[in-house]
Amino acid sequence: MTQARIINISPITRIEGHASIAIQLDDDGNVSDTKVHFQSIRGFEKFVEGKPAEELPRIVTRICGICPWHHHLASNKAVDRCFGVTPPPTGHKLRELVQTIAQAEDKLLHFFFLAAADFVIGPDADYAVRNVIGVAKANPALAKKVVTMRQKAKMIIEKFAGKAIHPVAGVVGGFSKPMTEEERKWMLADMREILDFALFTIEFAKTQVFPKYLDTIKILGVIKTGFIGTVDKQGALNLYDGDIRLMKPDGTYTDFDVQDYTDYLGEHVEPWSYGKFPYAKSWGEGFSLNLDQPKGIYRSNTLARINVADKMATPRAQSELEEFRSLFGRPAQATLLYHYARLIEEVYACEHAIELLEDPEITNPDVRAKVEPRAGRGVGCVEAPRGTLIHDYSTDENGLITRANMIVGTTHNLGPINMSVDQAARALIKNGVADEGILNKVEMAVRAYDP
Repeated sequence: MTQARIINISPITRIEGHASIAIQLDDDGNVSDTKVHFQSIRGFEKFVEGKPAEELPRIVTRICGICPWHHHLASNKAVDRCFGVTPPPTGHKLRELVQTIAQAEDKLLHFFFLAAADFVIGPDADYAVRNVIGVAKANPALAKKVVTMRQKAKMIIEKFAGKAIHPVAGVVGGFSKPMTEEERKWMLADMREILDFALFTIEFAKTQVFPKYLDTIKILGVIKTGFIGTVDKQGALNLYDGDIRLMKPDGTYTDFDVQDYTDYLGEHVEPWSYGKFPYAKSWGEGFSLNLDQPKGIYRSNTLARINVADKMATPRAQSELEEFRSLFGRPAQATLLYHYARLIEEVYACEHAIELLEDPEITNPDVRAKVEPRAGRGVGCVEAPRGTLIHDYSTDENGLITRANMIVGTTHNLGPINMSVDQAARALIKNGVADEGILNKVEMAVRAYDP
């Protein structure tokens, strides 16, 4: 008999946020409970109250230094709605362009810098080498290319929009500056180079990485849930604008306007977590993280988006989606397939950025509509790398914020992350045996969600 104890994994390594895992073992050394704790208390919903609404798109970028553009633009869209303004078509397209390039850069960061060590070095390798430095030593030429491509994507945004982190280029009513023809040409050349690398990356992963881990993909952290994401009027994935699609585990779904999100999504609180747990209120079943009978649970982020979308809106990404579905079906439930889905989205983001740059309207100087503060309510939504990002604001007659609610991408996944980690821990830890390799595999269930 083994004395009951708790195994703490703190911090969880190679994620973009801060979190820990507490695994409770019973007297026999088997898992009785697992909890994932996210320590961050952002507090933005309260301290933005009383602020001029047009200042919020600059303030909320501090919520996340990894994906500030997504908060910046979701906030701009929410204030647009509060003030009843519609950006000119080119202002809309410039916002979408920088958000799409930011998506492309982020996916390179996660796959190569955070996730790759588990697949390239191996999940059971010594943690001293199971990291980005170990990956670089294993394949120096590829590592150099990765750094170059990520830096190029980051610099495209910075050179055009002024700041890659904590941006200010998006403004209520549109965009702060037009694009010149010279800017369009060099941005287009750089994005074509990044697309070539995205196509190389997904082929590299499909042929040299994922096949070695198919058995692990089928069992590690696997849960059955619904999914959420944004689609356009044709049902194709869209990262910037469209309807929200909420899919049940059986693949049936409902589309709705984000302005009506409170009719479909609820927010639950657990006493052991600082985070909110969104759930599908419209399913009428309540909230439960029970592995055998979860209630109201859906997932966001890359796998969710390609599950809810009928198709991809660009040709090479569509081809990759068709191959993915031929292997794993729709909706695919295996948690580690988030990595595969992330690379499909990388191809889409690069292709769509090129489409936008090839649009003759992208250099139109009419990028901003006139704005007058007023009382109102507006909900802005974009797809952040971590999932569907919702900013919901109300303003008074002077345009000051009276109320704010935000559901960030990772928040949708707090429940599913706990479920995946619990499933992984129960499957891997038996009779008190939990070595370094086993605990890293438990972490992998978190890492797939890129929280």
